Amino acid sequence: MARPLFGGALSATIPPSAQDISELREIPDNQEVFAHRATDQSIIIELLEYQTHVDNEAAARYHFEDVAGSNKASQPSTSEVRSVQCVPKTELSLHQCSSAWLLTGAQLVSKFNEEARNTVNIHLCLFRLPQFSTDILVTFNDPVIINPLSSSKGASQDANLASQPWTEQDFRCVLQSLQLLDPGVFG
Repeated sequence: MARPLFGGALSATIPPSAQDISELREIPDNQEVFAHRATDQSIIIELLEYQTHVDNEAAARYHFEDVAGSNKASQPSTSEVRSVQCVPKTELSLHQCSSAWLLTGAQLVSKFNEEARNTVNIHLCLFRLPQFSTDILVTFNDPVIINPLSSSKGASQDANLASQPWTEQDFRCVLQSLQLLDPGVFG
């Protein structure tokens, strides 16, 4: 079932076991953040300024590097891009985008500025909407190796007891179902 986003301006099918993080803490107005209830997985949907200085695949890499900087994983030894591919518009419900780019990579990320770093697979899709001066970035953070000293250690162990972790197919469902219902959200 489609879930309203950004006050109903967009919608998408969010995977099961999703906790809307805005119910727990303040989230910037340009973001919707969902966390798996039993794992450290998260999906973030962001409305960002359209980056005119980068095109196509380079734009996806630009946003991946920006995320890496936020995660303090901007060194080559802590961040890698594994693949970037164009998503055919026929697979998307967001028909207003000029193009969409799916990037898969990994980053070594510390949670809450801890010393311990976890290996996180990063799946992101960049929807380009130049007519609205907007890039929509959807990011799926999928921890694959949790450092024993990380505060995330308990969450990943509990995942086996609670509910199934999200899959790449769950992420693709978010991407394929994302729809723009009110362009007024872009200002």
